Amino acid sequence: MGRSHETFSKKEVRKKKEKKRQDKEKKKQDRKLGGKNDESEFAYVDEFGNLTSTPPDLSKRVAINVEDIEIGIPRGLASDVNETIRKGIVSFFNDSKGFGFIKDVSTQQDVFVHVSGLLETIKENNKVTFEIVKGAKGPNAVNVKIDRE
Repeated sequence: MGRSHETFSKKEVRKKKEKKRQDKEKKKQDRKLGGKNDESEFAYVDEFGNLTSTPPDLSKRVAINVEDIEIGIPRGLASDVNETIRKGIVSFFNDSKGFGFIKDVSTQQDVFVHVSGLLETIKENNKVTFEIVKGAKGPNAVNVKIDRE
């Protein structure tokens, strides 16, 4: 008697669930019959980076020495030592909060400076020399002193 009191929407929901279960069973049977040895599912990448359906020719393989692979940015040359000390102009400095920014003259990049990186007290528009170190949020200026030149 349970089904005689079903509403139309309940019958529709039951039919949809049954159809979904049958579709799932059909897909499962299709995979069992012919899905294992079907070569058309594979795609290969050729030496130019294009997708192709043919497997690569192993005779054209090139051996690569693992030590020759460089990951990251190449290290600078020894001549870059003079460039570690940079020149800039203090664009903003807040004495009460103890931080500010220096605009690098060569790259026009703003570099954060904290009072702990100062060797002398600085003010806005002072010409300074400084070194850059990597901070948590970007480049930081350290060893900041007023440029007397």
